[in-house]
Amino acid sequence: MVTEKIQIGVIGSGTMGTGIAQIAATSGHDVTIIDNEEQALVNASKKLEKIFSRLVEKKRMTLEEMQESIARTTFTTDLESLSNCQLVVEAIIEDVQIKQQVFQKLEKIVDENCILATNTSSLSVTAIAAACEKDSRVIGIHFFNPAPLMPLVEIVPGLVTDSKILEAAKMLIDSWGKTVVVAKDTPGFIVNRIARPFYGEAIRILEEGVADVATIDWALKEQGFRMGPFELMDLIGNDVNYQVTCSVFEAFFYDQRYKPSFTQQRLVQAKRYGRKSGHGYYNYAENVAKPQPTEDKDLAQTIMMRVVSMIINEAVDAVFLQVATAKDIDLAMTKGVNYPKGPIAWLEEIGSGNVLGFLQGLYEEYGEDRYRPSPLLRKMVKSGKSFLS
Repeated sequence: MVTEKIQIGVIGSGTMGTGIAQIAATSGHDVTIIDNEEQALVNASKKLEKIFSRLVEKKRMTLEEMQESIARTTFTTDLESLSNCQLVVEAIIEDVQIKQQVFQKLEKIVDENCILATNTSSLSVTAIAAACEKDSRVIGIHFFNPAPLMPLVEIVPGLVTDSKILEAAKMLIDSWGKTVVVAKDTPGFIVNRIARPFYGEAIRILEEGVADVATIDWALKEQGFRMGPFELMDLIGNDVNYQVTCSVFEAFFYDQRYKPSFTQQRLVQAKRYGRKSGHGYYNYAENVAKPQPTEDKDLAQTIMMRVVSMIINEAVDAVFLQVATAKDIDLAMTKGVNYPKGPIAWLEEIGSGNVLGFLQGLYEEYGEDRYRPSPLLRKMVKSGKSFLS
């Protein structure tokens, strides 16, 4: 499969599935969207037409292009209609067993050369592929929400994914104008792994009483982050963030770097999920003033160094364990979650010796494994080499 127009199937008509279908249709492909529920398909069709109409209003596509994209898109509950697809992307619930069942059914319907892709953000691609007789054609193609707007796509080959499948997937997604990075099939891939300290260390700083929620958010926005960690957790949903933290912790065999916090747990128990519930780290009720930060530059520097050093350490460890290249890690974090700098570039700016010294100080002070510096960071400081050279 190269970049010519092919027939594509998308399983799941939710936000992600519809977004992926939109990208494929506007790129000139015939797309079939599958869902078990007729009403879900009706809703998805209306939503897609509304999005296209808005794009026409904003002059980002012509009326003719809109009509052609809609004509190329089919909505159905019939899985058999995917029989002529060259690529099928699954975008359903994050449950390994359910995904495996879908892939088992798919394999009996599609041609033996059809690529089967999962949009999973955290599950093992290898485990999903294990349900197939021809597991070498299964690959992870992880889009970020909203898929049409977010430039990043993580391509994740499973343990037995054929190298030709990887190259074909990269070529196709690249032809859609996306920024493609390749990640090893490990928990969280690139973004959801390296982003954990942004939340985890911020919560730890809060729990220690070093600074309050508003001050921590302010300090990190001063460094160029678009949102502070507590604002972002409230937006995502504290229930969702806590669940992801727990699943990553379990997937890493309870490595202390990914340990959930009691603060997260208590907020979920209190049903303070964030914006959607009206209360989280912040109170979103009407006429409630947002708390003001303590704008202390020295305190902000301490907060920044703790959070950013942990992010950098996670990124360096990802390079060390060959999860991805340094270049792809920086691309992923800037394009996938809008970090002001890639963590490896940030390391070069701060200085690897400074980052190692800071982390080593935390490690000695707390005696906790969460602060252990990456072996690769130690090696690079000792050798004096640059990660980007």
